[in-house]
Amino acid sequence: QVQLVESGGGLVQAGGSLRLSCAASGRTFSGYAMGWFRQAPGKEREFVAAISRSGGNVYYADSVKGRFTISRDNAKTTVYLQMNSLKPEDTAVYYCVADNLRTPTRVGYEYDYWGQGTQVTVSS
Repeated sequence: QVQLVESGGGLVQAGGSLRLSCAASGRTFSGYAMGWFRQAPGKEREFVAAISRSGGNVYYADSVKGRFTISRDNAKTTVYLQMNSLKPEDTAVYYCVADNLRTPTRVGYEYDYWGQGTQVTVSS
């Protein structure tokens, strides 16, 4: 089992920045691909970003590429999502995910472990 706890969400004005953190506990953190998904009210859950076990490969949704950065610190068993130039359409609940995938995927159901989510609200 892997437990994931997100933090860092909040209310920010458009153009601002937030950094989300996801602390993992349980199995060996370095053996898990990590990622972030989000879900806005009335919309389907969507992929945001993912990072490989070593951190050497990262993947982004087109909607956040160039604005968001995913990273991980295996010593601290934590994954981060730095969000810059935030837009009102980034408003959503953000979920941290994990799975022992060799290559991260953009498909939500392929991740076995999910955090409880953290709310990000961007005002215009």
